[in-house]
Amino acid sequence: MVTRTRLYHDGILILEDFPVSDISGHLTDPASVVWLDLYRPGAAEFTTLGDEFGIHELALEDAAQRGQRPKLDRYRTHEFLSAYSVIVSPNGAELTYSEIAVFLTSQAMITVRKDDGFDMEDVVARWDESPDLAGHGVGFLLHGLLDHLVDGHFAAVQQLDDSIEELEGLLFAAGRREIEAVQRRAFALRKSLVQLRRVVLPMREVVNTLMRPGLRVITDPLVPYYQDVYDHVLRATEWTESLRDLVASVMETNLSVQANRMNLIMKKVTSWAAIIAVPTAITGYYGQNLPYPGFGRQSGFITSAAVIVVLSAVLYLTFKCKDWL
Repeated sequence: MVTRTRLYHDGILILEDFPVSDISGHLTDPASVVWLDLYRPGAAEFTTLGDEFGIHELALEDAAQRGQRPKLDRYRTHEFLSAYSVIVSPNGAELTYSEIAVFLTSQAMITVRKDDGFDMEDVVARWDESPDLAGHGVGFLLHGLLDHLVDGHFAAVQQLDDSIEELEGLLFAAGRREIEAVQRRAFALRKSLVQLRRVVLPMREVVNTLMRPGLRVITDPLVPYYQDVYDHVLRATEWTESLRDLVASVMETNLSVQANRMNLIMKKVTSWAAIIAVPTAITGYYGQNLPYPGFGRQSGFITSAAVIVVLSAVLYLTFKCKDWL
């Protein structure tokens, strides 16, 4: 297990990467705020968390298990938050998730990372860029984390939007490969948007709950900053919903385009079949074993050939004028 620690005193960073065993001593000072980051902790580490910080066993169980829904649970002495960071693959259609669990007490924020997909360095950089807000304690640390998560959601929606725009450009391509690419990417994008919606939509309730006055995690000066995060969550949610409708429209348009192409092909095949039917009918008629006008004479062959050419030409010109060929 890899751990990272930070100690803030009166809003000033005074110590980093100190032993976890020293946390209890630092928290005896009401002016101290601690951040503890755990990477892939085991059962022993979760037990220590429960003993040192009074974390509820249900919250520890949720933090240990994968696949939690983004949520905020309130307990008597602390809060538990579950959230996800999102990264879009280079092909612009697949998503990679990284789950993070967060425990919030009056003087400490404990983050639990379950894989190496979460970029904690970016969160630390955000804290260092805003030292003037560090005096607001745990609310300051949580804001940097949520701001990083929501910005990642917003960037993922933007990349998916760009992928859908590229997909729209292939809708009317005539090549077989392009048609197959549209179908595959449309289904992949729809799947990714459904998965992204499961991550983004609950964050609206999470941030909204954090902003309620009774929670006492956010101080009044931090309210505008959390409101900005909430606005980004709303925009990401609305954008995700609109992209789902757009992908559905792309898929419907693709089916309509394929149906129209099939109709055009059927018109052409039917028109050529009608033209071919003329000589077939005439030669079939003249192929009877009965006397007919011109039977056994060269004039009969010339007449039948002329009728075939004239009628076939008339049908061809007629279909061409109607844009059936």
